[in-house]
Amino acid sequence: MADEKTKYFLYSRKSSEQEDRQVLSIDSQTKELGEIVKREKLQIVDILPESHSAKSPGRPVFDEMIRRIEDGEANGILAWSPNRLSRNSVDTGRIIYLFDKGILLEVRTPSQVFCNTPNDKFLLSLFCSQAKLENDNKGEDVKRGLRRKAEIGYRPGIVPPGYLNTPDREKGYKTTTNDPERFNLIRKMWDLMLTGDYTPPRILEIANKEWGYRTLRRKKLGGQPLSRSGIYKIFSNPFYYGTFEYPEGSGNWYEGGHEAMITENEYDTVQIMLGRKGNPRSKKYNFAFRGPLFCEECGAMVTAEHKYKKQKNGKVRHYIYYHCTKRRGKCSQGSIEEKQLEKQIVALLNRIDIPHDFYEWAMDVLRKQNREEFGKRRGMLINLQKQYDACVKRIDGLIDMRANGEITEDEFSVKKLGLVGEKERLQRLINDNDNGIDDWIEKAERVFSFAEHAVERFQTGTPEDKRGILLSLGSNLTLKDRKLCVRLEKPLIFVEEAALEVRRISEMFEPLENRVGTAQIRGEYEKSSTLLRGSDSNRQPTR
Repeated sequence: MADEKTKYFLYSRKSSEQEDRQVLSIDSQTKELGEIVKREKLQIVDILPESHSAKSPGRPVFDEMIRRIEDGEANGILAWSPNRLSRNSVDTGRIIYLFDKGILLEVRTPSQVFCNTPNDKFLLSLFCSQAKLENDNKGEDVKRGLRRKAEIGYRPGIVPPGYLNTPDREKGYKTTTNDPERFNLIRKMWDLMLTGDYTPPRILEIANKEWGYRTLRRKKLGGQPLSRSGIYKIFSNPFYYGTFEYPEGSGNWYEGGHEAMITENEYDTVQIMLGRKGNPRSKKYNFAFRGPLFCEECGAMVTAEHKYKKQKNGKVRHYIYYHCTKRRGKCSQGSIEEKQLEKQIVALLNRIDIPHDFYEWAMDVLRKQNREEFGKRRGMLINLQKQYDACVKRIDGLIDMRANGEITEDEFSVKKLGLVGEKERLQRLINDNDNGIDDWIEKAERVFSFAEHAVERFQTGTPEDKRGILLSLGSNLTLKDRKLCVRLEKPLIFVEEAALEVRRISEMFEPLENRVGTAQIRGEYEKSSTLLRGSDSNRQPTR
C-alpha cells in the first residue's frame, strides 16, 4: 500500500508511430493502471491521457503534468512503463531533476516503484535512456533502408505525377510503376512543350479542359485539375528522365529503376526554354575547356554555356559555346563553338604527331646516349662519394679535437659550421646526379608517347581527357578573335620540329610503291641534323 501523503497523476500515452505499434491503447493502459489504483489504494489527482510521440520534447499534456507537479498538486506519477514517460534526454532529465528537488517522491509502474534514492533514479534514467537508444537505432535502420532503396533505383516517398508506388507492397518496400491513366498524358505535355509553340499555362489549360486531366486521389486530396504550380513542378523534375536526388538538397543523385518518360536532352531543352540552368547535376557542367582558357584581350577567364536552337523542321539542336566572362571590364571578344575549338586543338596536335617508327628510333638513340651518360655520371658519383666520406672524417676528427681540449668552443663552432655546409652540398650533388641518370630519358619517353597518341586520345576521350591533353601542350592558353593560342612546352617545341622533319623524310618514300624498309628510313633519320640536334639538347637531365 502506498504512502497516504503521495498523490499521483495517472499518465498514459500512445502515439501512431512505429515505436508504439505493439503498445496497449490508452484506454487499455488506463484500465490496467486503474486496477493497481484499486489494489494499492492510491490517491489519484487526475488522469492524463496523451496521443503524442515521446521522441522529442514538447508534449503538451506531459509538460502540463510537470508544471502541476512543480505547483504541488501531486508528487507521484503512475504510468504503464518508463518509456511512456520519456524517450528523450530532456524529459528524462526533467523527471530526475524533480526527484533531486524533492518535489517528486515516486514514479510507479505495474512492475516497479522508483523512489527518490540514487539507485532508483539511476535505474529510471537507464530505462528511459534504453527507450531512447531503441528509438535512435530504429531511426538509423530506417535511414539505412531508405538509402538502400535509393541505391537500387527507387525514390523513397511519393513519386511525381505519371508514376505510382506499388500499392501491393508494405511501406518501405514499394517500388515505382507507370500510372496507366496519367503517364501518357504527361508525356504529351512534354511533347507540346518541346515543340516550342506552347507555354506551360497553355499546356495546363489543354490538359485540364481538353484532356480532362485530374490528379491522383490520395486520402481526401486529389481528383482535382492540375494546378499552375503543378505543371511547373512537372517540367522541372529530373525524375522524368530517369534520375532523382535523395534526400532533396543533399547533392546525392541516383539512377532510377523506373521507366524514363523523356530523355536527358529533352529535359535540358525544356529547362533552357523556361530560362533555367538545365540539368541540376554538376556533371552536366563538366565543360572540357572551361578553366584552362583565358581571354587574351582582357585576361578574364573563358567560360562555357549550353545553347539550344530550334530548327525549321522542329528539331532542337544542342551546342556548347565558349566566351570571355568579361569580368574585368569591357571586352570585344565573341564566342566560339566547342567543335570549332576542338578542330583548332586537333590541328595543333597534328603538328606534333609522330609515327611509331620515329618513336622507336628516337628512343633507341636516347637509350644509347643514356648508357654513355651513365658511365660518365658513375665516375662523377664515385668521386663525389669520396669527397663526402673525407668530409665526414674531418667532422669526426674535429669532434675528437674539441673533446681533447685541443681547440676552443668558438673555434670548434666556426670550423664545424663550414664542414657541415660542405657535407650538405656534397650530399645534394650526389642525390642530383644519382636521380638524374634516368630522369631525362623517362621524361623524353613520356613526351614522345604523348605526341604519338595525343590526336587519337583527344578525339575519343572524355571531357577530362581532353582538358588534360590541352593542359599538357603548354602554358598561356588564350583565346582571341576565336583563335586558340598556346605556348608549347620546351620539349614539345623540339617534337614539333622533329615531326615536320619526319614528314619531309616520309615524303621521300612516296608513293607507297617506293617505300622501303625500316632500316633505310632509320638511316635517313640518322642523317638529319635537325633530329640529331634535338636529341643532343634533350639529353641534358632536368635540374
